Amino acid sequence: MTRVRYLIEPRLSRFMVQAFAGGILSGFGHNPAFSPRDFAGEAWFSPDAPLFPDSLKNSSIRVAIRAAELELTNEVSDKDRREIERIMRDEVIETARFPEIVYAGSATGITEQSPARFRVQLDGDLSLHGVTRPQRLSADLTLAPDQLRATGKFSLMQTNFGIKLVSAMGGSLRVKDEIRCSFDIAAHRQHGESKGVP
Repeated sequence: MTRVRYLIEPRLSRFMVQAFAGGILSGFGHNPAFSPRDFAGEAWFSPDAPLFPDSLKNSSIRVAIRAAELELTNEVSDKDRREIERIMRDEVIETARFPEIVYAGSATGITEQSPARFRVQLDGDLSLHGVTRPQRLSADLTLAPDQLRATGKFSLMQTNFGIKLVSAMGGSLRVKDEIRCSFDIAAHRQHGESKGVP
């Protein structure tokens, strides 16, 4: 069996970080959402024998996001956009001190849903704001001849990563501790960059 390297294609992929508002604006649906403009990563998988135990232990993914490239996706005024993005970069994630958000994980379980479609369990570490913590993920994986696509979502608490909860827009927008993340990753097979799995 062969372990294949897949390179993530940012143009065809999507990450979304959804925060939830408290304070005065909590009842008006003002839940800030952010998406990165710049990220990179790779996945390793054995497409010819994905359910074999040796394939499972050699399946992995690593994604790195440039924290300063997170941008607000909500429709707000330019003034509010600048303030929210400044607070997120300078006071929440502190991108000057912690420029990258990184997840690295390995598969610990895989089940076949249908031909070329799998449910994968990943155990790994998420590094955010200078703190690294274990993070378990579930992803729906679809295989094509030269492409791998993984979708999923997970939640985390900002305070677990030493992030302080701040307010914006004159204090009328306060963000709750929990944030929810979703991903839709497309990665292309790198021919000539494969390894045999014993």
